[in-house]
Amino acid sequence: MEYEHARVRWFLSVDSEDLPLEQRLKGQKTYRSLNVGGETVEFSDGFTDLHARSYEAILRGEGFGLECNRVAIETVSRIRSADISSVGEVHPFAASTRK
Repeated sequence: MEYEHARVRWFLSVDSEDLPLEQRLKGQKTYRSLNVGGETVEFSDGFTDLHARSYEAILRGEGFGLECNRVAIETVSRIRSADISSVGEVHPFAASTRK
């Protein structure tokens, strides 16, 4: 996806074989990272039960409404419907899983 000041490539997988080898060897179940200007920031820790905590807040009436989430929902929709075959470049993790 292209933004005014950023070019974003996404990779989402539920297959543990797609984790980097180093993380698999450590027994890590998730991997989250950003690469900005050649620098990688890994931020996998601290997100284990984030969805559960969000749902608990929603049930207490502390959730966010549709308007607060509109941009996020529209972004996810664009990602889901994107035709990456015409881009010519895929995320490095995705490239390794293509047969």
